Amino acid sequence: MGTAMFYHLTRSAPEALLPQLIGRAQGAGWRVAVRGRDRARLEWLDERLWLVPEDGFLPHGIAGGPHDADQPVLLTDRADIPNGAACLIALDGAEVGAAEAAALERVCILFDAADPAALATARDQWRTLTGAGIKAQYWSEESGRWEKKTER
Repeated sequence: MGTAMFYHLTRSAPEALLPQLIGRAQGAGWRVAVRGRDRARLEWLDERLWLVPEDGFLPHGIAGGPHDADQPVLLTDRADIPNGAACLIALDGAEVGAAEAAALERVCILFDAADPAALATARDQWRTLTGAGIKAQYWSEESGRWEKKTER
């Protein structure tokens, strides 16, 4: 059973944190799925991820192609994870179920402090996942750097 890590974005946008989280997951030897709710937003992120890091590139794809299972990083708006990812990064209030989180090594939930709906969704996800016995950490960047505020 893995850990759910909640990232409360107060100073940066998800696309700024994504490459860091993906890099850490890949450093652990994990494939990654990035789940969003809006296909157009995922296509926008797809374009941004090809531009970072500056000294290389971050190989990835968008779900729906013939090579989804081969992608080290797959952007998706679907419930399934065809690339066999061990790490799921959820954006924009994308759903993460307790059974799914228990089967993964890591779940990262990114939510925007300025969006009341995103905050409410993240709180519901925290209650659901911790209620199912999933270990969880809450991280905030409010001080200007990422700090772990609580853990359950």
